[in-house]
Amino acid sequence: MNLIETALEGVYIIEPKVFSDPRGYFFESYNQDKFKKAGLDYVFVQDNQSKSSYGTIRGIHFQTGKHAQTKLVWVLQGTVLDIAVDLRVGSPTFGQHVAVELSGENYRQLLIPRGFGHGFSVLSETAVFSYKCDNFYMPSSEGSVRFDDPDLAIDWRVDRKRALLSEKDKTAPDFQTYCRSPIFHYLSE
Repeated sequence: MNLIETALEGVYIIEPKVFSDPRGYFFESYNQDKFKKAGLDYVFVQDNQSKSSYGTIRGIHFQTGKHAQTKLVWVLQGTVLDIAVDLRVGSPTFGQHVAVELSGENYRQLLIPRGFGHGFSVLSETAVFSYKCDNFYMPSSEGSVRFDDPDLAIDWRVDRKRALLSEKDKTAPDFQTYCRSPIFHYLSE
């Protein structure tokens, strides 16, 4: 596995070693020993999967306090633009983001530690998205920041007229409102 640092401390692009032949391909999507040897010591407790259509934007989502989550994300089919936003209080990259294209063809994964917001947009006709979490989902601890906030300036690479959003994502608070809210102080505790 090839571990690539990003501009945000703790966020890594992971390129697994893929074995291909005329039958198809094989790779380890996760190996706890290899991750631990690379300094990534997580115990994942929940796997999630979604299927979405072109233009879907999911995010920017996070969980707070003792329910915060580290996520290991990848795409089984299709292509997404995956986004991690630094929401850690006092971080030198607070409010900055990285965007990484993940696809069923490039096999790349993104590791997003606790203290980050996460989202993705679907760039292909459909995409099947999979991820591991190191903490269970807790609705009372979830938060979100508006996907199109001008302070974050994220280019989701989706025509705004064709964007598909949940009601929750349409009404998420902007980044400045998030920074003034009590939830801001509990994100990375």
